[in-house]
Amino acid sequence: MKRYGAVLGLSEEGKAEYRALHAAVWPEVLAKITECNIRNYSIFLKEPENLLFSYFEYTGTDYEADMAKMAADPTTQKWWAVNMPLQRPLDTRKDGEWWADMTEIFHHD
Repeated sequence: MKRYGAVLGLSEEGKAEYRALHAAVWPEVLAKITECNIRNYSIFLKEPENLLFSYFEYTGTDYEADMAKMAADPTTQKWWAVNMPLQRPLDTRKDGEWWADMTEIFHHD
């Protein structure tokens, strides 16, 4: 199992809609997340900065393949299309990132 953390901005005007969407995530999206070996997935909001922090644990053996499978899913693509206009990617993210990956520097069970 590998832990992943990432950060992303959230627009002030989109915050209420984003909260509502994530209070009732589409069941097909949740099923695809599970199918792609993601567990213990959480998103936190830091206000007033409107920063989203995501955390999940990957339990599979081919992360790139599982992420490609998720990205190819039509329902997941629709979910992303609804959410992305509400989000504000960080200027410091790497090329190709939407959520900016973070480096784990400490963990304790």
